[in-house]
Amino acid sequence: MKIKNNNIKAVDFFCGGGGMSYGMQQAGINVLGGIDFEKSCKATYEANIKGAKFINEDVFDLKEEDLEKKLPITRNDDNLLLIGCSPCQFWSIINTDKEKSKKSKNLLVEFERFVQYFNPGYVVVENVPGVLRKKGESGLESFINWLNQNGYKVHFKVHNTVEYGVPQNRKRFTLIANRVNENELEPVKSDFRLTVADVIGEKNGFAKITAGTKDETDFFHTAPGINEVTLKRLKKVKKNGGSRFGFANDPELQLKCFVGRENSFRDTFGRLWWNRASPTITTKFFSVSNGRFVHPDENRALSIREGATLQSFPKDYKFIGTSIAKVARLIGNAVPPEYAKRIGLAIVNN
Repeated sequence: MKIKNNNIKAVDFFCGGGGMSYGMQQAGINVLGGIDFEKSCKATYEANIKGAKFINEDVFDLKEEDLEKKLPITRNDDNLLLIGCSPCQFWSIINTDKEKSKKSKNLLVEFERFVQYFNPGYVVVENVPGVLRKKGESGLESFINWLNQNGYKVHFKVHNTVEYGVPQNRKRFTLIANRVNENELEPVKSDFRLTVADVIGEKNGFAKITAGTKDETDFFHTAPGINEVTLKRLKKVKKNGGSRFGFANDPELQLKCFVGRENSFRDTFGRLWWNRASPTITTKFFSVSNGRFVHPDENRALSIREGATLQSFPKDYKFIGTSIAKVARLIGNAVPPEYAKRIGLAIVNN
């Protein structure tokens, strides 16, 4: 895939640990800066997104004119790309505290303010499918209307990242708006689909480890510890795609919350399949009880690096955080870099 020379420059709103910015750089786009109100993202972002400025601001408080002073961008620039992948807990189908996440509800509306002011050549929005299902309430409908009325050709659709070189089933709402010409731009599809076996396991540089292993190197092949009862449960879960039904008939091991509720939370304590893409990597992928996050063969949850690799982060991507949970949150919330790259290529190829 040949990357063309181009003059596209991007600003990444809600940049997190840099998944979108990294993918855009891989597509050949000049990422000028990332904006996020979480200071904990700063170290990871700056360690990986070379040449970009991390702006620690809350978008609710940031003024358009202030952004002009912080970054070398101007209004009505055909080569400017504004990216808005706002935190999406409020619109997620995963059970989240809706009260706590209420602030995230209006982030798209705040992002629109910057798009209207700068009128860039290109706009990208990536989010959970829920923003499309509730497009009136999420502000998406009025945003798309504004783009259409102001000369943008708008592509918006829910895509599964497994079709774009990411070894993971992850459905994401994606919008690409183009004001430069009449072309409707879509992420560039991959010619093949990757599976778990293509990216993790011993042949891919992941040594066998046990639960509780701490990797002090930047590789971060760390897996949280589990108690004895959980270990007994995992030993009964069939290798390569087994489920919690492996211990369902053992009264000592079966969890009370599952008795008589065989169809609830079927993926909990489940193993990944080697020959399939992984399920969606969430912020809790390091926990065996939060989904199908058990290693296909080993009796443990996915390690931090395995989760990052299934999200398509390169193996030398540095994650900096004060706890496993905080780093896993950066990874689970990220736009998979390979998917971001394929969004970027659609723009560069235009």
